[in-house]
Amino acid sequence: MIRFEQIVKKYGQQVVLDVPELEIPDGQLFGLVGNNGAGKTTAFSLLLDLIPPSHGQILSKDQPIQHQEGWKRYTSAFLDESFLIDFLTPEEYFQFIGELYGWGKPQVGDFLNQYASFFNDEVLGKRKYIRDFSKGNQKKIGLIGALIGDPEVVVLDEPFANLDPTTQIRFKRIVEELDSTKTILISSHDLNHVTEICKRIVLLNRGKVEKDIKVSPSTLQELEAFFAA
Repeated sequence: MIRFEQIVKKYGQQVVLDVPELEIPDGQLFGLVGNNGAGKTTAFSLLLDLIPPSHGQILSKDQPIQHQEGWKRYTSAFLDESFLIDFLTPEEYFQFIGELYGWGKPQVGDFLNQYASFFNDEVLGKRKYIRDFSKGNQKKIGLIGALIGDPEVVVLDEPFANLDPTTQIRFKRIVEELDSTKTILISSHDLNHVTEICKRIVLLNRGKVEKDIKVSPSTLQELEAFFAA
């Protein structure tokens, strides 16, 4: 379980995130939505200990992430292209991640074979550095890289951005087919996609939790009504 406890993040006097309490149980497909500046990326950056909170703590399996390293063994993420090692080829990058989790080259290769249709013959075997791929193909590399090592917790910020419609649909299927014991956290501006795959959605508004919704057939309309108001 992931738990936010009295989390506040400030920059100067500006409060960008204020979440007194939020629990995300194991195995939940969790969505985070909100306008630009709502605090979505800040929340994920705090969760990954990329930035420190101004107040409060985040616990993963009842351990504070800022004071222990154990959560890193079962947590993976892709927030943006800065997570990539752009002077490597995709194959080198995937192998590097695999080695961190004790995977050999054959195991990494077998894993990547599952995602041939997702890569659509545009990524592997091209003898190109990651920096020379399009934004969409860089996103593909980062998303699949985040799944290497069979992590228990996967954190993805705007996973559908820069993907063409076919690839967006394929990625939704990938997420839906992941082991139900995995905890998947997704932030997105795309209300259609996030309501289709997530079981719970939290709406952030100016750094605060505005809504905490168990997804139902009416969730998309509820969210659209909020953002249209």
